[in-house]
Amino acid sequence: MVRTEEDFAGRWMLVFFGFTNCPDVCPTTLSEVAAVMDSLGDDAAKVQPIFITIDPERDTPAALAEYVPLFDAGIIGLTGTPEQIAATSETFPIFFERVEEAAAPDGYTMGHTSHLFLFDPDAGFADSWPYGTSAEEILADLEERI
Repeated sequence: MVRTEEDFAGRWMLVFFGFTNCPDVCPTTLSEVAAVMDSLGDDAAKVQPIFITIDPERDTPAALAEYVPLFDAGIIGLTGTPEQIAATSETFPIFFERVEEAAAPDGYTMGHTSHLFLFDPDAGFADSWPYGTSAEEILADLEERI
């Protein structure tokens, strides 16, 4: 099933691009997103967190179905063909690349932009936060907007 911004119309969207074999940035960011969602209380229904893989070769729907619920925040994990991922990523100010690394699973890892993006209920870009921004800071920004 193809998902588009229309599927989330009327809700704020927290969007993060990453991959399930990511050793640090991705799980840390998704943990921050989970903390934000928990802290939003009733307002959490107004926000949809979305994790979009940049590694569709390994991040199958089954792999995402195992990984994303570990963060327990209603995060939706999305994957697709390499072409679909490339087309989606072109609409965001991000980069990603495959990096050969013998010690990594399957002999490679992914270099990528580590910003968390916020889109308003009309799917317009609202803000982004760099890796390392605390859940408290993201929460404060969100609460002012919702």
